[in-house]
Amino acid sequence: MLNKDYRVSVIMPAYNEADHIKYGIEETMQAFKNLGCDFEIIVVDDGSTDNTLEQVRESAKKYSNIIVKQNRVNYGKGRALKFGFRFATGSYVVLLDADMDLHPAQISTFFDIMELDKVDVVIGSKRHPNSVLKYPLQRKIISSFYFFLVKLLFGLPIRDTQTGLKLFKYEVLEKVFPKILVKQFAFDLEILVNAHHLGYKIAEAPVVLETQRPLGRIGFRAIYTTWIDTLAIFYRMYILRYYDRIHNHNV
Repeated sequence: MLNKDYRVSVIMPAYNEADHIKYGIEETMQAFKNLGCDFEIIVVDDGSTDNTLEQVRESAKKYSNIIVKQNRVNYGKGRALKFGFRFATGSYVVLLDADMDLHPAQISTFFDIMELDKVDVVIGSKRHPNSVLKYPLQRKIISSFYFFLVKLLFGLPIRDTQTGLKLFKYEVLEKVFPKILVKQFAFDLEILVNAHHLGYKIAEAPVVLETQRPLGRIGFRAIYTTWIDTLAIFYRMYILRYYDRIHNHNV
């Protein structure tokens, strides 16, 4: 279980989430209050065209531990998370999707796994045998194809990279984020590939996932972009050795 003396930073990117964001913030506040730890919620509005930002600012008036940041244009989830991390002050960092497909109360299990398995990263996994999934068949098929592609290219010791609930020790993201180039959906993969490459230990946790949208936001363009970015990550890791050069430069 989480040591109550530690601080947790929750980074929540949001794009056109006006219908969900207040509920998401309230549920996240309650979940971490129940953990009994010191925490902050960093909400990054990623260039929303609805009134997401106004909704977040209203919530921030109620709670002093909500930090509100904004990208003027929609850069993508990856860049929003990377931006939000600049303001994180916790020993642990939670990356949480704003749509509440994954309820934040599940994070307590992640902390248990981190302590019991002595790992540096715990990720939610749709392919964990104990996960409970309520989302469209189309997404399940896409997820399965992507899993096999990632396994073939990278051989990661995990079965899912894209689930939107992850727990990191701060030091992992501190080392990895300077290397990250992907701005959109393959961002999760780039983080985990680099964390594994640096020797950090990763474990998976079961999740309860109940999608709030019939098809989410996964269209052909998103799928195409993700596959191209995935191949680019492979090229940078194994052909260019780009990530090693960045590591050596920082050292």
